[in-house]
Amino acid sequence: MTRRRLTRAGYNAAAVLVLAVTVFPIYWMVATGFKRGPDILSFEPRWLPIPGTLENYRSAVAKPHFLQDVRNSMLVVVATVLISLVLAFLAALAAGRFNFRGRAAMIVMLIVVQMVPLEALIIPIYLMLDGAGQTDRLAGIVVTYLTFVLPFSIWTLRGFIVNIPTELEEAAMVDGCTRAGAFRRILFPLVAPGLVATAVFSFILVWNDYLIAYVLLRSPEKQTLGIWLASFTTNHGTEWGGVMAGSTLFAIPAVVFFLLVQRRVVSGLTAGAVKG
Repeated sequence: MTRRRLTRAGYNAAAVLVLAVTVFPIYWMVATGFKRGPDILSFEPRWLPIPGTLENYRSAVAKPHFLQDVRNSMLVVVATVLISLVLAFLAALAAGRFNFRGRAAMIVMLIVVQMVPLEALIIPIYLMLDGAGQTDRLAGIVVTYLTFVLPFSIWTLRGFIVNIPTELEEAAMVDGCTRAGAFRRILFPLVAPGLVATAVFSFILVWNDYLIAYVLLRSPEKQTLGIWLASFTTNHGTEWGGVMAGSTLFAIPAVVFFLLVQRRVVSGLTAGAVKG
């Protein structure tokens, strides 16, 4: 076997190993959700959920406030992603296309803000929201999510906008387009993949949050799915079958959303990699 084939075989083996390590926890989560109680707690691992059962999923769905928590999570995520996209796009457009005093400081602050750990901000955020009467409210938690989703979204979208040559808009205006027309016909379609990619990452950031929702939401009727998932751990121990079934249900919306927009995400992530 030639050296080139050996190198290629080594790369393929490494890729298969990385894929197996990445996929195995997901497989174990889904498979455990279909296992019976004795099979889950058995010292000898059961690699396949045979014989399987849907009892864990039934008990997970039957948990109190499940549908209400799904609705709350979807409302919070959709509101946060839409508001952040609109505000971040306008801010990124200003930072990427216009020169104004303090632009460099603004860009630096976007990076600095993202370096601050969320745990250091949770108490000041709680006190401010409590003073405004917005704790235990979905509107309050949306505002809180915006504080750390917006800097990330602005920074990401600015990178897409900067990589679009201004000559394209200028050529459109020379051909008779107004500035608004050049924005609508040229800039916006080219930034669209970036908007989709930013929306996906924002969706995942908010959907997977537990800490902020746990601190700011007290009423069972206002809680999100992240808190619902923690309800499987009680004083008597953890319901592993319910946790795995609930985690699988919890992951489905994010996976479906990603599958729906995956083509746009890939094109968005590679946009600007090669300038033409």
